[in-house]
Amino acid sequence: MSDKKKIALIIGAGPAGLTAAYELLSRTDYMPVILEESDVVGGISRTVNYKGNRMDIGGHRFFSKSDRVMDWWLKFLPLQDLTGGLSEVDPDESDKVMLVRNRLSRIFYLRRFFDYPVRLNGRTISNLGLFRMAGIGISYILIRLFPIRQEKSLEDFFINRFGRVLYNTFFKDYTEKVWGVPCSQIKPEWGAQRIKGLSISKAIWHAFKSIVSKDGSIDQKGVETSLIDRFLYPKFGPGQLWQEVRDTVLDDGAEIHMSHKVVQLDKSEGKITGAWAVNQANQERRLFSADLVFSTMPVKDLVLGMNPRMPESLMNIAEGLVYRDFIAVGVLLTKMNVISPGEQNQLFVPDNWIYIQESDVLVGRIQVFNNWSPYMVADDSKVWLGLEYFCSEGDQLWSMPDEALLKLAVKELVAIGLALEEDFVDGVVVRMPKTYPAYFGSYDQFHHIRAYTDKIENLFLVGRNGMHKYNNQDHSMLTAMTAVDNIVAGISSRESIWTVNTEEEYHEEE
Repeated sequence: MSDKKKIALIIGAGPAGLTAAYELLSRTDYMPVILEESDVVGGISRTVNYKGNRMDIGGHRFFSKSDRVMDWWLKFLPLQDLTGGLSEVDPDESDKVMLVRNRLSRIFYLRRFFDYPVRLNGRTISNLGLFRMAGIGISYILIRLFPIRQEKSLEDFFINRFGRVLYNTFFKDYTEKVWGVPCSQIKPEWGAQRIKGLSISKAIWHAFKSIVSKDGSIDQKGVETSLIDRFLYPKFGPGQLWQEVRDTVLDDGAEIHMSHKVVQLDKSEGKITGAWAVNQANQERRLFSADLVFSTMPVKDLVLGMNPRMPESLMNIAEGLVYRDFIAVGVLLTKMNVISPGEQNQLFVPDNWIYIQESDVLVGRIQVFNNWSPYMVADDSKVWLGLEYFCSEGDQLWSMPDEALLKLAVKELVAIGLALEEDFVDGVVVRMPKTYPAYFGSYDQFHHIRAYTDKIENLFLVGRNGMHKYNNQDHSMLTAMTAVDNIVAGISSRESIWTVNTEEEYHEEE
């Protein structure tokens, strides 16, 4: 047991919360007490195990331009042996290992596969045809000559970088599936957050460098993250890493209370004094005292649960914050049935995931778990897919029975020519609420909430939902690390936490 006396209450056992716990134990005299609403650690970076077939909820490439994060991961899961030497780990001999994986993501459009990012090669020209290619080229030249001077929407952001025709071809339908609203209604900050450095010129330059240089290093700092060729990946999916972190912090004296939903935070004299949590198993309500609070819970819930109440204007902003929810449908097949021109009809395609740009189906993206890690699949003679659907909690798609969702997933795989109905073996449905904080609704007023919470002396907002910021797991970890840095250094400003992932060197895209 730990002899630490001061309590750091951490709301959420995802990447930000568990990173905060580890950093606090390593560098301060605070004892972390973690409250996790679900019965699983890792947040959306969890691994779901269905009959030995493992699902990664959303797909998590373990790659960061931060050496601190990369080194941190490898402390828990050492690197795969790539040389035959003894200094690294053989994944067939050890379960605790970080694999090095080749990255391939493609766009599926017009029932054909296109490189992602789009490459101006013979295959792309053949798939699109000369007429479409000419339109793409002309619209790109025009936007370079006459750019949109003030980007007011995500649509403006995309058009400025790719031209209107390429935007309509490869970005519009998929993005609107994700968010459920037109790109013209989404703030351009989402593009700046996710793909700020990607452009046609960078994609062309990367393609040229890939031909003339084959660098085997996993350090790809000079490469825009959308273009990386390799990434790290835990043998049994992302949840394995966070289970290792959980076990470490527990051994070091932290407490973790699973299935405890925080419903109220008590505030007095400019500080949070404690949090009320409801045990989901028996509905008992308990007060947890706090000297420090790290919150990764949705900002909307934090604001609405503050006691005494925040000013009414902030309550209204919180009510208007929007989240996009997520359904993953795991589909086990005997084989895929790829009929796209130019593709071999093999057991499964080589992609990590496939972006579905077809407007006649609801599925937005398909993961091929065999390619993330062969150890994710119980029987390597089968194909284990994850079909991703974007929705809003309570809408028609979210409310569909699991059996209906499975039937829909198989029907859509058949419709786009990636599977045959008779090859379906089994499946499972996983729902994840509040997966994506949205850059519309009352988001343009969010700075008022931030200004208020930043003045609460012992409250630190970290992570994706904690900051209502579309962070990936490495950025979520960095927000927690930076918060602990500030605590150790006695820095009261929260500015350095909010600027994580605004600098180019931190940029990463899932």
